[in-house]
Amino acid sequence: ANDFARAAGVPLEPERALALLDVPPRAIDLGQAGGQMFLNMATGGFGSQVTANTSEDLKKVLGGAAYLFTGLSRFSELKAAYGELEGPGFHWKGDLLALGIGNGRQAGGGHVLCPGALADDGLLDISILPAPQEVVGTLMTLMSDGWGLDNMFVRARLPWVEIKVAEGLYINLDGEPLKGDDLRFSALPKALRVHLPAGSPLVVQADDLLANGE
Repeated sequence: ANDFARAAGVPLEPERALALLDVPPRAIDLGQAGGQMFLNMATGGFGSQVTANTSEDLKKVLGGAAYLFTGLSRFSELKAAYGELEGPGFHWKGDLLALGIGNGRQAGGGHVLCPGALADDGLLDISILPAPQEVVGTLMTLMSDGWGLDNMFVRARLPWVEIKVAEGLYINLDGEPLKGDDLRFSALPKALRVHLPAGSPLVVQADDLLANGE
């Protein structure tokens, strides 16, 4: 909830946040998977919770995916999971280091995994971080060259996506563990009414609707 609120532009100060109750509510989407709802994001990787022990060097290189890697202190501890994902006009399979399926944009305390997600477009943003064939060497090279992994993500925007195969892939819904293979993640349009600040970056703006003739 904190990650969603931060990305939506909800003020940190309690008084300003409470003042949003005077703003007319608007409808936003929810995500659904395995019979469970999620507001913000489903995340996956071989380890799916951040700890303070994660190396600063790894955080620098992994960027938004850093918090998925639990308590890592060395590149040699990285492991890949295997996944096969399918959705309308989309199919991807292979080894991956991280997966984000976002109604919101960030998770794990401010780590951006789905930078373009909108919470009221009826779609989920998919972000897959493929595992390089030689994980350790590739990551060390990226770090030495001053690059992160954000430009390596495979991204899509879909009304639903199904994980057909998940080997060694641990999945969280808004931080709560979800287990099982053959999972279907769907957007539920306009399922929840919330009070958001004017101009919230997480929702489609009136100017955008007018520009698109809606």
